Amino acid sequence: MSTAILTGPPVAGSPLEGDLRALGFDVRTADDPRSAAELIAAVPAQERVAVVDPRFVGHRHTLRLALTDPRFPAAAVPGALTAQPEARAALNHAATKIPVGAGTAHLTDVLTGTLTDALERADIGLQRIELGSLVAAVPLTPAQREDAGEAVAAVDGEAVRLRTAVKSRDGFFTTYCISPYSRYLARWCARRGLTPNQVTTASLLTALIAAGCAATGSRGGFIAAGVLLLFSFVLDCTDGQLARYSLQYSTMGAWLDATFDRAKEYAYYAGLALGAARGGDDVWALALGAMVLQTCRHIVDFSFNEANHDASANTSPTAALSDKLDSVGWTVWARRMIVLPIGERWAMIAVLTALTTPRIVFYALLIGCALAACYTTAGRVLRSLTRRARRTDRAAQALADLADSGPLAELIAGTMRGRGRAGSFLAPAMAFLSAAVLLVWVLFEDDPASWLTVGVAACAAVLSGVAVARPLKGVLDWLVPPFFRVAEYTTILVLAARADVPGALPAAFGLVAAVAYHHYDAVYRIRGGSGAPPRWLVRAAGGSEGRILVVTVLAALLSPSGFTIALTALAVAVALLVLVESIGFWVSSGAPAVHDEGEPA
Repeated sequence: MSTAILTGPPVAGSPLEGDLRALGFDVRTADDPRSAAELIAAVPAQERVAVVDPRFVGHRHTLRLALTDPRFPAAAVPGALTAQPEARAALNHAATKIPVGAGTAHLTDVLTGTLTDALERADIGLQRIELGSLVAAVPLTPAQREDAGEAVAAVDGEAVRLRTAVKSRDGFFTTYCISPYSRYLARWCARRGLTPNQVTTASLLTALIAAGCAATGSRGGFIAAGVLLLFSFVLDCTDGQLARYSLQYSTMGAWLDATFDRAKEYAYYAGLALGAARGGDDVWALALGAMVLQTCRHIVDFSFNEANHDASANTSPTAALSDKLDSVGWTVWARRMIVLPIGERWAMIAVLTALTTPRIVFYALLIGCALAACYTTAGRVLRSLTRRARRTDRAAQALADLADSGPLAELIAGTMRGRGRAGSFLAPAMAFLSAAVLLVWVLFEDDPASWLTVGVAACAAVLSGVAVARPLKGVLDWLVPPFFRVAEYTTILVLAARADVPGALPAAFGLVAAVAYHHYDAVYRIRGGSGAPPRWLVRAAGGSEGRILVVTVLAALLSPSGFTIALTALAVAVALLVLVESIGFWVSSGAPAVHDEGEPA
């Protein structure tokens, strides 16, 4: 239960108290600032408290935005403010410091404004809510109250709430083919007490059923799979819109939404591969290639964004050109579609599944994602080379965490401390060489399942250790994690494909899926402000270079059938290790609520 304290001159017939109760507040009244301070202090420290002026005039959704959003420790609009447990001490202190008596009218006439200013000075993360066309006012005269009431009546608060439930930046397919009706589905869910996490889970189950239909290998199964995949995407949009509509944000919700998106898409790839196999067509290599390409695209996005998360300046001519293009309407949609975002990608997969074959689906997916990856990566490299910005320690640590270096790379990096210059091109150059040396060998060697490959993997591990020896503050250091991901995932794919035995590629698919989950989990912990996975987990999982060495040793040591069994066992072991720790963390996490606006590509 949350408590709202009305403090100020009472207003007869005001709907304010009813609005507050509808929002879940226990309403109490205070006659003066001293009694308000006593009531604030009396609310248990672990509860949210709101202070509202009884003269407040505004939409109910205005109060909802100001008083119920879980993302901010404190928030305010004219006439109303709220403080969550982490900001309660500052609010209590501010309330006790309000003077009363002669000469204090300017501080007590609108007490909420005085308390808001005090919280802002306390620097506890107060958020002043931007209301747009919504109204929030504290009229002091009957005429002002009448004007404020007319302003409220002139704006449909529910229409605003529905409109803002949709992301401000989305793909063409989502904006014009999904959101026009999914927002109403979100409202329907809200009115029935459904939570975003429940809708997210329903989306996952629908996608898994779609994957099962695709796995039948029949034309009817493929048609049903395409239809269900689209419906799963509708639910995927609905969960975020429900979160925005009802302000039900949470760290776990953002994590579930992001990880379930990957689980849905990659499970669907597996379903298509199984369905193709029933028809005599082995497309597991294409399915794994699509997963590798999509995951590496995402790590490029994540690494670039983390590297520039708190950059102090952006003077890139490339960014200026991008902003200029955004002012031309048609180029905005063209540039959003060319990166093949999730809406366009899933629509393409669904339609091609229903009308063609799994092989054509994967060919289209690989070509489309490859072109999108080239476009986005080239643009980000140009932005990085032409911008002037100071990279922070936080950004460097985030990139180091995303690199996922294990004990061997740590040992090598430790011997290199103090050598080289942070901010140079050494780190991405070494990461590129590490990946290139390994991949050229496994791709072009006649028999990569050999001890020579183990030696090459050891050399690549040394180069990867050199890459992370210095803080990753260079202009292109955000490329280090993507290079490591390409090396690890592609090595597993090639060695499994070259084993040329049934089951090797499905086992490799499972291993890459487990490792990719670990990497996505790290991203969303960092995004949520919770830090990277613990070092013991990274070390236990071997790090990128450690897993590459393990896979190459298994390939050299075992027969192809034995290698397949070993890959399966390794996939199960990694999955259990990262899932148990990750689920335990997110279930018990005390991280602040966040709202994920979705993947950039």
